[in-house]
Amino acid sequence: MGNDIDVHLGKHLRRRRRLLGLTQQQLAETVGVRFQQIQKYECGANRISAARLWQLAEALEVPVSYFYDGLSTARRDAQGDTAESGEMFARKETMDLVRAYYLLGERPRRRLLDLAKSLHGGELADA
Repeated sequence: MGNDIDVHLGKHLRRRRRLLGLTQQQLAETVGVRFQQIQKYECGANRISAARLWQLAEALEVPVSYFYDGLSTARRDAQGDTAESGEMFARKETMDLVRAYYLLGERPRRRLLDLAKSLHGGELADA
C-alpha cells in the first residue's frame, strides 16, 4: 500500500472523477492506461508519476495543485490533530448531491442552500 501522499492523491482523483460522472474505464482511455491502473491510483497502491498526474489533471479539468489541496490538513488528521477528516466528501451520496446541486440554475441553488441552512438551524457559515 502506498504512503499518505499517494492515498491523498488517489482520494482526490476518485472524488473529481466521480464529480464529473466518469467511470474508471473512461478516464483510463483518456489518459492511455487500463482501468485497473486508475483503480490502483485511486486506492494509493500505485504512485502517480508527475507526467501522469499532469495528464489526469488535464483530463479532469483541474490544475495539478488540486490533487495536493488539503494535504497538510490530511496529514494532521492522520496524526489526530484535527477533528474534521473530510471523509464525507469521499461518500457517493455526497458526490451525487454535489453533482445534482450544480445541475440546478443559480436561483434554485441559492434556495436549496438556504433550505439546507434552515434545516441545520442556520449555523452554517456563509461562503
